[in-house]
Amino acid sequence: MYYEPGKTPHGLPHDPFKSCVIPRPIGWISTVDTQGQDNLAPYSQFQNVTFDPPIVMFSANQTTQGERKDSVRNAEQTGQFVWNMATYALRDAVNISAEELPHGIDEFERAGLEKLPSRLVKPKRVKGSPIQFECEYLNTLRFPGTPPMGTVDVVFGRVVAIHIDDEVINDQGLVDVLKIQPLARMGYYDYTYVDNQFRMVIPGNSKALLAGLEGSPDKAAQATPER
Repeated sequence: MYYEPGKTPHGLPHDPFKSCVIPRPIGWISTVDTQGQDNLAPYSQFQNVTFDPPIVMFSANQTTQGERKDSVRNAEQTGQFVWNMATYALRDAVNISAEELPHGIDEFERAGLEKLPSRLVKPKRVKGSPIQFECEYLNTLRFPGTPPMGTVDVVFGRVVAIHIDDEVINDQGLVDVLKIQPLARMGYYDYTYVDNQFRMVIPGNSKALLAGLEGSPDKAAQATPER
């Protein structure tokens, strides 16, 4: 099949676009507004951008009423947000926190989640989530789209603190992904989770390149020759 988005019909019962870029890690973003009200919401368009310094982004379309999401407004107004890793064990809470609710309703409470204090930022962390990033807001890129939901805010933040549950670090000092079972978004109403892994190492034995693949600034600096 072939179609041009927004110009020609795809001819399918459901739009295939989101199901073509899969799986997508979930940005389970917690924020707090200027009045101290906590907010929690999942975004399936989330990713790390670079590792030195560590920067992440989440992309939030507008609400069905054409308004900006609370996560975006809170991050911009307070300058902070937290990413909580979504897991298969927490899937129901993730789904509940995705509901579009009036401003001021606490999704932590609605989903039956306990809050943990952060160390360097004000937004709370999700208790039970095995990994959390405390982030300082950097900037927002806003792309116009078709109303009411098409316009999108892409929010960037610098990771200033990382929490990893000791229970998910294995004997080799690696994050045990299979134990965590991270949740990921597919297309339509479908999700998946990580239940297998395999390893490939880039040929050439370049220590600098492998350090970049690992995402280690210290190793990259040691391996890169001075110019």
